[in-house]
Amino acid sequence: METKPPAREQFQPGDKSLPFKGPEAVEPDSLECFAYEYADAPVGQRMEIVTTTDEFTSVCPFSGLPDFATVTLTYTPTDKCLELRSYKYYLMSYRDVGIWYEHLVNRMLEDLVRAVEPKTMRIDIACNARGGVSSTVTASYSA
Repeated sequence: METKPPAREQFQPGDKSLPFKGPEAVEPDSLECFAYEYADAPVGQRMEIVTTTDEFTSVCPFSGLPDFATVTLTYTPTDKCLELRSYKYYLMSYRDVGIWYEHLVNRMLEDLVRAVEPKTMRIDIACNARGGVSSTVTASYSA
């Protein structure tokens, strides 16, 4: 019976990498806000908005293979709130962008703070397991 070499010797990745775009393809200008009518009301001062989606994708900046994650955005508004349709388009702009999650969470926080100008904001990105390893990256802002 013929013995085959181990799989790591049979299959080599070579120069394989799928094409992807750089972070300059992200579209922060798509983010829109609307006026928060309770900004000056006592009941509205401590409101917290939590938005979650498990439909987020970007790509690995090494291989170009897709990365999947759940993104949770939590913020306390000042005088405006994030319009969710525009937020969805913003998230979709990452779809073919090669970016490390550790950079992604900070980029996302910068873009969203610039657009929303909140009192506080936190972004949690829970990355789907790859090779049996899961990770969550978090970035936060406080005015």
